[in-house]
Amino acid sequence: MIRIKKLDIFIAKQFGLLFVGTFFICQFVLMMQFLWRYVDELIGKGLSMEVLAQFFWYMGLMLMPQAFPLAILLSSLITFGNSGESSELTAIKAAGISLMQAFRSLIVVVGLICCGSFYFQNVIGPDANKSFAQLLLSMKQKSPELEIPEGVFYDGIPNSNLYVQKKDLKTGKLYGIMIYRMNGGYEDAAIILADSGMLQSTAEKKHLLLTLYSGEWFENMRSQDLAGSASVPYRRETFSKKRIVLDFDGGFNLADVAGISNDARSKSMTKIRHDLDSIREFNDSVGRAYYRDARYTMFNMQCNDKKDSTKAVKDAAKIDYDSVFAKLKAEDRQVVMRDALSHIEMNASEISIKGDYSYALNRQERMHEIEAWGKVTLSLLCVVFFFIGAPLGAIIRKGGLGVPVIISVLVFIVYYIFDFSGMRMARDDNWTVLFGRWISMMILVPLAVFFTYKANRDSVVFNIDAYKLFFRRILGIRTKRHVFKKEVIINDPDYANDATILEKISNDITEYSQTHGLLRAPNPIKVFFREGDDRAIRDINDELEAVIEDLSNTKDKVVIANLNRYPVLATHAHTRPFRRRWLNALTGLILPLGLFFYLRMWRFRLRLLRDLRVIKNANTEICNRIEEMTAKNRE
Repeated sequence: MIRIKKLDIFIAKQFGLLFVGTFFICQFVLMMQFLWRYVDELIGKGLSMEVLAQFFWYMGLMLMPQAFPLAILLSSLITFGNSGESSELTAIKAAGISLMQAFRSLIVVVGLICCGSFYFQNVIGPDANKSFAQLLLSMKQKSPELEIPEGVFYDGIPNSNLYVQKKDLKTGKLYGIMIYRMNGGYEDAAIILADSGMLQSTAEKKHLLLTLYSGEWFENMRSQDLAGSASVPYRRETFSKKRIVLDFDGGFNLADVAGISNDARSKSMTKIRHDLDSIREFNDSVGRAYYRDARYTMFNMQCNDKKDSTKAVKDAAKIDYDSVFAKLKAEDRQVVMRDALSHIEMNASEISIKGDYSYALNRQERMHEIEAWGKVTLSLLCVVFFFIGAPLGAIIRKGGLGVPVIISVLVFIVYYIFDFSGMRMARDDNWTVLFGRWISMMILVPLAVFFTYKANRDSVVFNIDAYKLFFRRILGIRTKRHVFKKEVIINDPDYANDATILEKISNDITEYSQTHGLLRAPNPIKVFFREGDDRAIRDINDELEAVIEDLSNTKDKVVIANLNRYPVLATHAHTRPFRRRWLNALTGLILPLGLFFYLRMWRFRLRLLRDLRVIKNANTEICNRIEEMTAKNRE
C-alpha cells in the first residue's frame, strides 16, 4: 500500500506553487515570441477587443504544451535549489531519505502533467490550431479594409499603393484616400485622390470593389505619345463617385480553406494515423503510375502494345544509331536534332513537374509523421526536463530566479536547437522522421541520467566553490590568513613554549635557506620523473600551524595582528606539480603543459623564499612581544 508522507506533501506543495507561477511566466514569454509572427496582422488594423481576445485565447491554447516542460524545468530547479540553499535537503538526507525518495511525489505530479500535455496536444491543440487559422482567414474575408493600415502606404494590392489617412471601423469608411496605380509601369502611373471611400470584397473573394467619393484622377498617357513629341499628354478627371475593381485575393484562396483541415497540426493522433494510411496509399499509387510511364515512354513510339516492350528493348539495342545518323543529309540531321532536343526538353519538364508533385506528396506524409511523433516527444519532455532540473537544483543549491533562470534558458536553447534542426532536416527529407524528432531526446536523456546520478552521489560537479578552489590551486592563488580575537578563551596560550618553538623555526628557516637554493632553476628531470618531497618545509609548516593555533587564544591585539602576517604555505608545490608520479611524468611529456607547470613550480619556489622571510620577521615580532608581556607581568 502506498503511503503519502508529510515530506511528499511538503515538496509537492512547494513545487506546485512554483509551477503555477513559472507556467504563466513561460506562457507569457512564448506568446510574446509567437506574437512577432503576426504583428503585421494586428498593428494598425483597428481590430476589436473581441477579435483580439479570441486571437490571444487560441494562441495561448496552442502554446500551452510548450510551456509545460519549460515550467517544470524552472520550477524543479527553484524548488530543490531553495531546499539546498536553506539546508532542507541536507536535513532530508541526514534523516536517511535518498534523493530519489524525495523525488517520489514530484514524479507522480510530473507524470500527470505529461499526460495532461499529451491530452492538450491530442484534443484541445488541434481544435485551437484550426480555430486560430479560421480566425485569421475570417478577419480578411469579412473586413478587407482591416488589411490597410492608417497613415502609411499599403503595397499589398498588385500594381497599386494605397494611402488612407483615417478609418471608421463602425461604418467601414476610409477617409483621405490617395492611390498610385502603375498598371503600365511607372511612366504610365495614375494618381487618384478622394475624400472618402468604401472597400468591399467581391462575391468570389478574388477582387476588391473600391467606391470613391469626391475626388480626382490624374493619369499619364505616355503610351499614346507620338514619336519625337516633347510634351507628355495626361488625363484629368473629376468625379463625385467612382467605382474601381482591384485585383486582390486578400491573402487567401480556396486552397487556404482546404489547407486548414489538411494541416497535420489541426489533427489528433487518431486522425493522423487514419489519414496517413490514405496518404501513403495515394502516394504509392502515384509512384507506381510514374514508374510505369517512365518504363514505357521510350518505346511507345516503337510499339503500340506495351506488352511487346521487352522485344522493343532488344530490337533497339541492335540498332547502331550513330551510323544511321551519319547517313542522313545535313537538313535531316538538323530536323532530327531539333526533334530530339524538343523531346528531351518536354521530358525534362514533365520529370520536373512530376518531381515537384512527388516531393509535395512526400512532404505531406512527412509532416503528418513529424506531428505525430512531436506530440509524443513534447509530452515526454516534461519528464526529461524534471530529471534535469531537480538534480541540478540539488547540486547547485541556488534558489530564486537568478541562477535557475540562466540554467533553464541554456537547457531550453540546447533543446530548441536540436529539436528545430531535427524537424527541419526531417521535413526536408534529409533525415528520417524518427531520427529528426527524437534527436533532442537522444541528447537530453543522457544528460538527465548523468545529472540524476551525480545528484544521488552528492557530486560537486556543478559546485562553483569547488571550481574556484581548483583554479586557485592551478594558478597559485592562495587565501589570506584570518585570525580574530576570541570572545571566550578557555586556555591561555603557553607563551614561553611558543616563543621557543618560533625561535627554533627561525633557525630551521635559516638553515633551510642555506642548504636549498630556491633562487636556482629546478632540474626538470627531478621535477617530472623522480619522486621527491620537501619534508623540511612540511615539518616547519606543521610546527608553525600548531603555534598559530595556540597563540590564537591570546587577548593581545599585537600578537593577533602578527599572526595574520603569516602566509599559508604550499608544502609541495615548489618540488613537483602533482603528488602522483605517473601524473607528473605524463605532464612532463606534454611539452606545452609541462612548460606551464615547470614555470609555475619555479614561481612557487620564489614565493616560498619570500614567505620564509616574512615568517622570520613575524617570529621576531611575536617573540619580542612575548618578552614585553612577560616582563610586564613580572612587574
